[in-house]
Amino acid sequence: MIKSMTGFGRGEYSDGHRNVTVEIRSVNHRYGDITVKTSRRYSFAEDAAKVAVKDIIKRGKADVSVMVETLTEGDLTVKLNEPAAAQYMENLRALQKKHRLAGEIDIALLSSMPDVLKAVPDVEDEEGVKEAVSQAAEKAAEAIDAMRITEGEKLAADLLMRGDLVRDIVRRIDVRAPQIAGEYVAKMKERIAELLGGDVEIPEDRILTEAAIFADKSNITEELVRLDSHMQQLKQILTEAEGPVGKKLDFLVQEMNREINTIGSKANDLEITSLVLEAKSEIEKIREQVQNIE
Repeated sequence: MIKSMTGFGRGEYSDGHRNVTVEIRSVNHRYGDITVKTSRRYSFAEDAAKVAVKDIIKRGKADVSVMVETLTEGDLTVKLNEPAAAQYMENLRALQKKHRLAGEIDIALLSSMPDVLKAVPDVEDEEGVKEAVSQAAEKAAEAIDAMRITEGEKLAADLLMRGDLVRDIVRRIDVRAPQIAGEYVAKMKERIAELLGGDVEIPEDRILTEAAIFADKSNITEELVRLDSHMQQLKQILTEAEGPVGKKLDFLVQEMNREINTIGSKANDLEITSLVLEAKSEIEKIREQVQNIE
C-alpha cells in the first residue's frame, strides 16, 4: 500500500477529568522525525503521544500538538513559590526606596510576577493523563493515516500512468534503433559520392567495417532492456508494496535516469534524441512524485 508523507489528522478523547485534543501535521522528510509539542504542565505525556504516532508514521516529518483541557481540579495544583515571592518583595522595596517611588506593593502585583504562583500536574494522576493523551493520539494517527493512504492511491495512479508512458517511449525507441545503422551507411555512401564524384567505386568492405563500428558504438539494446525492466519494477512496487517504499523508488528513479541518459548519448539520432527528451520529462515527474511517498 502506497502512502503519501503529507497529511493532517485530529483526535479527541475525554475521560471525564480532562478533554485531550491531538493534531498531527506531516510533510516530506528523508527520514522519520516526530516532534511533540504541549504545555510544560503536561510535558511528561509527550512520549505517550510519540509512541502512538510512531506506529503509524514510519517516514516523514510529523509535528504533533497536544492540548489538554481540565474538567476537574484533579490535574491542577497551584503552588506558591515563597522564596521567589520574598525576593520580588525585597527587590521591589529596594527599588521603591532608592528612587523614592510612591505606591503600595500589594498582593495583586506580587501574585502577577513570574513563577510566584505555579500550576503543576497532580503527580498521582500522571498515568491517567498519559492514557488520555495516548488515546487521542491514536485517533489522530488513524485519521492522518487514512488521509495519507488516500493521497498515496492518487500518487500511485499517477506514477503508474507515467510509467506506462515511459514504457511506450521505450518501445518506440526500440523500433527506431535498428534503422539507424542502415541510414548511416546510406548517408555515408552519399557523402563519399559527393566528395569523390559519382564515377569512383566505393569499397564495400570498408563501408561495412565503418557501419559495424558505428552500430557497435550506438547499440542501446542493453539500456532499453534495463530501462523497461525498471519500469516493470516500478509497476510491481506500486501494486504490491507493503510498508514504506519511498527510498526504494527513489533509488529506482536514479537508475532510470542513468539508462535514459546513456541511451541519449549513444543513439546519435535526432528522432531517438526527441524520444529521450520525452522520456526524461516523464521520469523527472516520476522523481518529483516519488519524493512524496513514505
